[in-house]
Amino acid sequence: MKHHYFSLDYYRLKRIGKILDKINSLAPQMQALSDEELRQKTTVFKERLQKGESLDSLLPEAFAVVREVDKRVLGQFPYDVQVIGAIILHEGNLAEMKTGEGKTLTATMPLYLNALTEKSVFLVTTSSYLAIRDATEMAPVYQFLGLSVGVGVAEDDKEQLSAKQKKLIYQQDIVYTTNSALGFDYLIDNLAISKDTKYMPELYYAIVDEADAVLLDMAQTPLVISGSPRLQSNLHTYANDFILSLTEEEDFHYDQESQEIWLTQKGIDQAERYFSDQQLFSEDNFDLIRRLVLSLRAHYLFEKGKDYVVEKGKEGLEIKLLDKSNGRILEGNKLQGGQHQALEAKEGCKITDESRAVASITYQNLFLMFEKLSGMTGTGKVAEDEFVEVYNMEVIQVPTHKPIQRIDYPDKIYTTLPEKLLASMQLVKEIYAKKQPILLVTGSVRMSELYSELLLLEKIPHNLLNAHHAAKEAEMIAEAGQLGSVTVATNMAGRGTDIKLGEGVEALGGLAVIGTERMESERIDLQMRGRSGRQGDPGFSQFFVSLEDDLITKNGDEWAQDYFKKHQKERENKSPKALTQARFRRLVKAAQEKSDGIGKRQRLTTLEYDESVKVQRQLVYNERNQLIFGGHEQLDALQLIGAEIDAFIDSQTDLNEFVVRQFIFENLTYHLDFFHELIPLSKHALREFLMELASHNLAAKQAFLKEDYDDFVRAALLKAIDEAWIEEVDYLQQLRTVVASRQTAQRNPYFEYHKEALAAYQEMRKEVHRLLVRNLLLSEVSYNEKDEVEIYFA
Repeated sequence: MKHHYFSLDYYRLKRIGKILDKINSLAPQMQALSDEELRQKTTVFKERLQKGESLDSLLPEAFAVVREVDKRVLGQFPYDVQVIGAIILHEGNLAEMKTGEGKTLTATMPLYLNALTEKSVFLVTTSSYLAIRDATEMAPVYQFLGLSVGVGVAEDDKEQLSAKQKKLIYQQDIVYTTNSALGFDYLIDNLAISKDTKYMPELYYAIVDEADAVLLDMAQTPLVISGSPRLQSNLHTYANDFILSLTEEEDFHYDQESQEIWLTQKGIDQAERYFSDQQLFSEDNFDLIRRLVLSLRAHYLFEKGKDYVVEKGKEGLEIKLLDKSNGRILEGNKLQGGQHQALEAKEGCKITDESRAVASITYQNLFLMFEKLSGMTGTGKVAEDEFVEVYNMEVIQVPTHKPIQRIDYPDKIYTTLPEKLLASMQLVKEIYAKKQPILLVTGSVRMSELYSELLLLEKIPHNLLNAHHAAKEAEMIAEAGQLGSVTVATNMAGRGTDIKLGEGVEALGGLAVIGTERMESERIDLQMRGRSGRQGDPGFSQFFVSLEDDLITKNGDEWAQDYFKKHQKERENKSPKALTQARFRRLVKAAQEKSDGIGKRQRLTTLEYDESVKVQRQLVYNERNQLIFGGHEQLDALQLIGAEIDAFIDSQTDLNEFVVRQFIFENLTYHLDFFHELIPLSKHALREFLMELASHNLAAKQAFLKEDYDDFVRAALLKAIDEAWIEEVDYLQQLRTVVASRQTAQRNPYFEYHKEALAAYQEMRKEVHRLLVRNLLLSEVSYNEKDEVEIYFA
């Protein structure tokens, strides 16, 4: 290793370099083996593992084997830098490898080594196209070595895989899938009601491709499975109409750092007048307060063209969410807890049914479940602190195979947006005249369409790649390096696809990347720059910034806005004048650092809120699995029933016949003909009578079901847990929206959330017992023609 890094990475790479030397020394030995002898290595390695040898001690030989197989099967012998990346991945860290450095081939080595344990091994990427492409290309290597490969996504996104198909996929040695498919499969698997419909293995090892996009940028949006719609009301429309009448300074407070928004006392007073209710924050108004907060968020935290678009659908205008990390439409995704409906009210769309959240998890908590987690990305170093803090992953920069030739020019900064547009278009015209390919990257759908119109006015043919035009994304990005090609794209569209230079392009200076604004995070800018200069190719990147850009107006110093107000009318329409003083460069850098800091705090906030849900989810899912796989303790059904009867008797001040009958019909039995014997009875005598009634009912079921009785009890408990847990998940989602408004009363929203969440969980456990009693006693059981038990729950 001849690379000099005067940083922590220098020492990390020095250590890894010693392992690389061992792998390199084995290359001639592996080259001398026949195909059959190479294949036999898998069996030998597995035997050595079973005898107690560690994966680390197998690594040099196993990597040398895969390297030789890569060469024989694919015709590609991994470079030293790819082997370095592979060692980093095996050790559970994040390898920062630049675009074009061959991350797909790098992953073959750690995937093979970890699959030797016969535990689950995943390669997780951001799109089904990449998962299928990489699995198809790399499968021959694993198959040569006697390992099987599964793909966790269908070629047609609309195709639903059955539980049986998924079980088969997850039984393969190595599974290529996407982050969303893995997340939803995990949630669906934990809704299963029998062994036959469960398919997920224990989560052992994963390599996350484009790790910063998955583990950071997507971390705040939870994956949610929706259930039946809850009762609809017109409150979204009323709340929206009220919010339109407010002014920020006086009526509500917006905390940009926490991305929370709530009514001030003046706003509350206005709401009480508007809704003719002097007790706005009473328990009866929980739903109204929730809708008001959701409407506030819809108007001030969500931006059309950046967070969502409005498109024509089957039933009129529809809200479609955008993936913040790449500008793609998130098909089929909806914001939960009523936020989607608040956006619909804001944009005048038809308000869709608000669904209950049946199950939910964030990517942070999903990937923290893996015993060993690693990742690859072109841009992780700037977020190393967060990767260490949240995922315990170091970020190690892997040297490039060939020196980087790309030139990254300093930003060109202008006072106004029109000046910036003009200057950037002048550069585009100059480069296009030479036929040098251009990738013009924008931060929003709106801006990408504006540039597309400007190019049309200049009669410059181009491809437009944004949320509205993403059908052939990978192909369009792959073609972006051809002679004379101009591609306009939202920030990271086509991530994971190489831009190879066409014939004659190298002589013209390679691919020109033009950024039309600085993004919310430096990582996104670096990702865009990295589109050019792959594998030592020439190229350049140039960013344009104006004092009107979102980044500057939201995060810049006040003096910048004062400067803008003073000089905005001095703009040059023909030859815009750049702001060259150092203070403007410092302004842009500081604004981006502040934005990055806000993003990090928001992700940690999500993790903080999600802690209660995580603990509860783990308890509930463990209990479900014990029930399904028969490892649960035997239930004392009569003791539970006795506790419910006691709770009923103790809660009543007047035990009249009507109340007792109602309790019996709602909890114990539908068959009761002798009401006159019930009243008057002492509490003790009534308890004895009700217990006798319940135990008689239960004994009759036990006698009828015989050996199937235990399965019936298990099914009754499973159904009780699921019903109560669905209500709990839905409540916790709504609760998070509401606690933000408690900052008005100077209360800590995290403390309030966790306190309420704990109380809700304790109430949920009681509800499980209540529902179980009903399921045991009020259900009807019978046998069908196939002699299978059929249960009809009340």
